[in-house]
Amino acid sequence: MNANYEGKGELVQMNTAELKTAPAAQKSGSNLYVSLISLVAAVGGFLLTYDIVIMSGGIIFLKREFHLSPLAVGFAMTSAMIACFFSPSFGGWLSDRLGRKKTLLLAAGLFGISALGTALPRNIVEFNAFRLLGGFGVGAACIVSPMYIAEISPPAIRGRLVLLTQVANVVGELFSYLVAYYLSFSGNWRWMFGSTIVPVACFVVALLFVPESPRWLVQKNREEEAFDVLNRIGGTENALTEMASIRASLVEKSCRFKDLLRPGIRIALLIAIGLAVFQQLDGVTVLIFYAPMIMQQAGFPLASAAIRITMIVGVWNLVCTLAAVWLVDRVGRRPLLLWGTLGMAAGLIAMGVFFYLHITGPVVPLVMMVAVAAYVMSMAPVAWLIMSEIFPNHMRGKGMAVASTALWIASFGANFLFPIVTDYSERHYGSAAIAFWLFAGVCLITFAFCWWLVPETKGRSLEEIGQSWTAAPSGQ
Repeated sequence: MNANYEGKGELVQMNTAELKTAPAAQKSGSNLYVSLISLVAAVGGFLLTYDIVIMSGGIIFLKREFHLSPLAVGFAMTSAMIACFFSPSFGGWLSDRLGRKKTLLLAAGLFGISALGTALPRNIVEFNAFRLLGGFGVGAACIVSPMYIAEISPPAIRGRLVLLTQVANVVGELFSYLVAYYLSFSGNWRWMFGSTIVPVACFVVALLFVPESPRWLVQKNREEEAFDVLNRIGGTENALTEMASIRASLVEKSCRFKDLLRPGIRIALLIAIGLAVFQQLDGVTVLIFYAPMIMQQAGFPLASAAIRITMIVGVWNLVCTLAAVWLVDRVGRRPLLLWGTLGMAAGLIAMGVFFYLHITGPVVPLVMMVAVAAYVMSMAPVAWLIMSEIFPNHMRGKGMAVASTALWIASFGANFLFPIVTDYSERHYGSAAIAFWLFAGVCLITFAFCWWLVPETKGRSLEEIGQSWTAAPSGQ
């Protein structure tokens, strides 16, 4: 066997015997090393969810403090998401220019400024302004964290490593509920938002010790650095193979947004955008986001009681997410999506029935947990995973930016309209059941979309997946 590696302008040739004796060579990689740096990158997901979901506890007190109408509640809950209309493109552009690591550092800085600003507002306008600023960090982190992990991960364990971001999302959600719960007794909502500064500081320090994405390094002609990272992750022989594959996939190194509409690639773009939009319009994200308010309507009127019930749902969310991490590289992406969307539809239909019949008490959170379990084992993690896998290397930043922008627009629409729609439904039809049934209908449409269009990416290299679209028939 012969393999070539070109670094610093010199051609280094290694055969099998030389691979065993080369001083810099590493016969096998380290799954522990790649897992640790993936965990660090996944903290971006923790911050994303912590920053967004802390609103679910804080809004109960903000509503009272600033005398908010249903429209103002919807805007306060979603103000950070408005920045996310633009920040994925901003984050994708920065990640291609500065690198994945520096972009995550910048996102952390924006989270920190937002945490301080939302803890000290004099009115709701100032609060929303700092939430908007934090939204730029949210939008950047949401695409760069899974992208970075996908680009450093071996194919055999890529699914579960990328899903660490979803685990971090759920842990961030759970921690936000815990903080909101313990502060709910004093009503100190300012500390709820200011508490974000603690994980931000930890994230910044940890990022200083992780390497840059090897695929980005090759794009920037820093091949020796890329080889060193790949060597440590997968061993020398695997690193040489990866270098050749990455180099071949980057023959065309530039990408404009209109290139995403080229034959073949536009199918990948459609899949990414479809999964992104359906992930937010399926209704379960709204259930999680507004969980304390929903629990108040379901028979738990005290803020502390509603948040405590929501915490239990958060623990269940974490358990189911860990199950998804175990399943995704064993069962595959498609089966999780198909079964999950059906489970979500069933749970949402039942929620609608309970609200229509005015059934309250423990049965409501139990049924909600069915919908949450189906969601966090399917659409929640797998949509982000496929979005980070499906594009060719030189298109990944822009492709994920477009899909993420669509996701945040859908998220804003769903979460902004939910309190308005439920208020209208309650006044005219006596319950919020119609909203849940509409969401269930979206879940069934999502099932059909996944059945017809979404491919299986389990066990395939990023380069193989990317080439499958460029090799597609020109008529697609």
